[in-house]
Amino acid sequence: MIGRVSDEQRDLVTKAQRALVAMRLGRDDEALDQAAPSAADEPDRTAEMRELMLLLFGECSSMVSVLGDGGSAPVKVQVFDEAGEEVPIDEADPPVRTAVRTLLAEVHGNTEAAEEQVEIALSSAAPDEVDSLVLQALRWTIRLSAECLDRDLPVTSWVYDALAD
Repeated sequence: MIGRVSDEQRDLVTKAQRALVAMRLGRDDEALDQAAPSAADEPDRTAEMRELMLLLFGECSSMVSVLGDGGSAPVKVQVFDEAGEEVPIDEADPPVRTAVRTLLAEVHGNTEAAEEQVEIALSSAAPDEVDSLVLQALRWTIRLSAECLDRDLPVTSWVYDALAD
C-alpha cells in the first residue's frame, strides 16, 4: 500500500528524532546512545547504523536542495579547522571528510556513492570516528533545518517535530 511506513522505518525515524533532541540540548553522549543500534547481532547492527546515517544525510541533502532553490542557487560546503581557517575537504579529519563526501553524493543524486562512503566508514573507521560521523550528520540536520525554517522553507515533518520548541 502506498504511503505505509514499515515498523523498521518508523523505529529508525524515532531513533533519529531522539538523537536530534539530545543533540539540540547539547548532549552529544546521549545523542550517540539514542543513535546506537538496537539489533543484537553484528550484521544487523551495522545495517541499522548505515540506514540511520543515510536517513540523516538524505534529509540534509533535501534541505540543501531546498536552500539552493532546487539547484538554481548553489549552496557552498566548507570545512574549517579548529582555528576557523578553511581547509580543503581532502585535508579534513576522516569523519568530516566522509560526511562531506556523503552529503555531496546525496545532493548530486548519487545515493550509491553515498552508501559506499557510509559503508567504508562503518567497515574501516575506528568507533570514535563513526561516532564523529553520526554527530556530524545530526549537527547538519539541526543547522540545515534551522536555516530552512528561518527562511520559511519546508522541513520534513519528523525533523520538524524533533526540533520544535
